[in-house]
Amino acid sequence: MDATAAPLLTLDWTRFQPRRVQAVRHRLHRHPLLQLDELLALARRLEAAGQLRRIGADAEAGTPFIATAADVGALQRIGAEKGWAVLRYVQIDPTYRGLVDTVLDSIQSHVERVDPGMHYRAGFIFISARHTVTPFHMDVENNFILQMRGHKTLYVWEPDDAVAVSEEARDRFHHHRDLIRWREELRDRAHVFELHAGEGAYMPATSPHMVETGDDLSVTMSFTYLTDATRHDAWLHDLHYLMRRAGLHPSSVGRHPALDALGWRAVAALLGVRRIAQRAAGRPVEPTHPPYAAPGPNEGGRA
Repeated sequence: MDATAAPLLTLDWTRFQPRRVQAVRHRLHRHPLLQLDELLALARRLEAAGQLRRIGADAEAGTPFIATAADVGALQRIGAEKGWAVLRYVQIDPTYRGLVDTVLDSIQSHVERVDPGMHYRAGFIFISARHTVTPFHMDVENNFILQMRGHKTLYVWEPDDAVAVSEEARDRFHHHRDLIRWREELRDRAHVFELHAGEGAYMPATSPHMVETGDDLSVTMSFTYLTDATRHDAWLHDLHYLMRRAGLHPSSVGRHPALDALGWRAVAALLGVRRIAQRAAGRPVEPTHPPYAAPGPNEGGRA
């Protein structure tokens, strides 16, 4: 696909706000790498790397988000059985890393105009049977979720909607997800996107969301990343989590910027001390802004 012919993703960048949900259009649904035969070949490679997972037919909006290891045979049966599979961290495959980079490179300047520091890039591909549900959950990354085939209804709540997910639940998010609970009345608060091929949405990090597929096989790809702001907010939520455990009652992240700045300076100092200690002990020091995501313990709803 010629990335110079027309924008791969189309939205009103003059109104783009990194902490607000927004509709997107795209032209990736005809891309050769996103057709079923190529996706099956990718699934075989990712199965060998342990990055092919599935959720069964009984998933509902309020079901805990628990995915299990899958094989390509299970993926091939999805057209006849309910459930869905996710091809995780597709950027570990060199060919699909090129696709992830092509898409995110094409929007990086627009994003970084208001949200600098794009890093931790990743791609996730979801292949879903008809009439299946992705349970209510949230993820740690900013996410351009793009529909490639079929139809699905995407429900998304703003990342600061404290009715959908409380501030305490957000503070606990990177450690425990027991307070992220579905309630049927939340549908009325959501942005609702009826996604067909060529359509999508931008979901900021920690935007709660839930998905229901339509009458046909559905293929969706998420292009995800972190920024300086998402890392900053995640560490502040971790700090607030520790404060709550100590019996304190911190205000919401973002409500008092001056207090957030003090908290961030404290966190940054502790991180600096930890890095010095790691070097002194001869242990590897993780980069602060790794270019690509890797499977790990804190994966939002990616389990």
